[in-house]
Amino acid sequence: MKSTSLSLIAGAVALAAVTGFAAITVPGDDGAAEAGGSSRLPVERSSLLCPAPGLSDLAETAYTSFTPPADGDGEAGTAELKSPAADKKKDKSKSEDKSKSKDKDKSKDKAAGSDKPVVALKEPGKPVTADVSGSDAPALVGTATGRLAPGWSAQQTTTVEAGDGRGVLGVSCTAPDTDFWFPAASTAKTREDYVNLTNPDDTAAVADIELYGPDGTLKSDVGEGITVPAGSGVRVLISTLTSKAADDVTVHVTTRTGRVGAVVRTADSKTGSDWLTASAAPAGTLVLPGIPADATSVRLVAFAPGEDDADLTVRLLGKTGPFAPVGNEDLHVKSRMTAGVDLKNLTRGEAGSLLLTPTQKDRATPVVAALRVVRGKGDKQEVGYIPATGPVGAQATVADNRSKGSTLSLTAPGAAGTVKVTASAGSKAGTPVSKTYKVAAGTTLAVTPPVPSGLKGTYALTVQTQSGGPVHAARTLALPQDGIPMFTVQTLSDDGGTVEVPAAEQDLSVLDD
Repeated sequence: MKSTSLSLIAGAVALAAVTGFAAITVPGDDGAAEAGGSSRLPVERSSLLCPAPGLSDLAETAYTSFTPPADGDGEAGTAELKSPAADKKKDKSKSEDKSKSKDKDKSKDKAAGSDKPVVALKEPGKPVTADVSGSDAPALVGTATGRLAPGWSAQQTTTVEAGDGRGVLGVSCTAPDTDFWFPAASTAKTREDYVNLTNPDDTAAVADIELYGPDGTLKSDVGEGITVPAGSGVRVLISTLTSKAADDVTVHVTTRTGRVGAVVRTADSKTGSDWLTASAAPAGTLVLPGIPADATSVRLVAFAPGEDDADLTVRLLGKTGPFAPVGNEDLHVKSRMTAGVDLKNLTRGEAGSLLLTPTQKDRATPVVAALRVVRGKGDKQEVGYIPATGPVGAQATVADNRSKGSTLSLTAPGAAGTVKVTASAGSKAGTPVSKTYKVAAGTTLAVTPPVPSGLKGTYALTVQTQSGGPVHAARTLALPQDGIPMFTVQTLSDDGGTVEVPAAEQDLSVLDD
């Protein structure tokens, strides 16, 4: 009887069961893995979740779905983003009743309409778009299979022209998970921050939300045991989870059962609104790429979730190399207390990226971090967020780029690196274009990315590491409106389009007698 590689099967099962993000097919006798080595195989299933866009009737939301082209044959597959349920309730968590109750402020975001996909991707290499207006736009869930699964990405970009929630709110739709950290949230009176939880599965998920301020835990009983119904979403106004107002808050979302997609929608009465996505997992060294050259305010928020305090060295990686922000060369983060610091005059007119490293190399205390970035002045200010992120790895993609307004920031915090950047075909027309960039060690290279020849519609950017590195990346999308420099920043990290599988040289077989 033919042998079965238990190690390979276990790896595939663990990947699908734990992350819910990808699945692979175990090769048979003709598989790609050779004895004594390992190989990378494309995933055959990917999942993405997009949060409900917001609360404004003025919202205009654009969805873009894209999978990079790849070599090889395989099943054509599907990639669809659709409403998780057919019924939708009005948001019951508006702020007018804040003074009456400090209970959980939640609203179910079930979708209106049929099972028809909002966005359905047809082929690799060409993005597909869809537009939705108003506050009734639902959260979306989706699965990609076959040739559309490896590297599948989706972007949700919402424009709100007026009101407290005005701004450009951009978010790369994320995979479901069980643990999320969000530094740079707030319970201040000028802020209205919601945690959006979306459940893609057929059974209910139960989530806990913990809040940490400058003095430690912001105690709350109502943040525990939040039920997220099957195929539905819940919005939680975080200021209703505690009686304490704090400018800098770290939000920790975990699930007791099930998986969710989680992202924080922030809104400020002065600087507008944007999405705050989760920081990279706690680590001793963090990279926060893509600070715009014209940033008028940059605030760093960090949190150490463990038992030990963290002492960090803060460096800006600029055009020519790293330098220390004057007066903020170091940052002390007390255990389980949120630390925030204004980095004044940080960019000096040049785009950059922030590098956080342990002050003592032999004492690397894990931290999470994010930047709150403001462009503009006076009543013409706009906010965006940059969480710590991992490197682009083999490949990373960001969708919804326009003919103008995109800036790609590439940073090499260690060794120099070389990446290839490919502009896809346009959603309506356009021929792909590629360009190679070399990023010097310890620098940030900010470029206007290539644009497809004959572009009509929008396009995607795919960044692939060619050599050296690691290289980290972020895309800034600027969409100015009435003198307000509206913008949003999306970081790019490895899309997980392939997984490394071990050789099947040590098979355990079940033999027929």
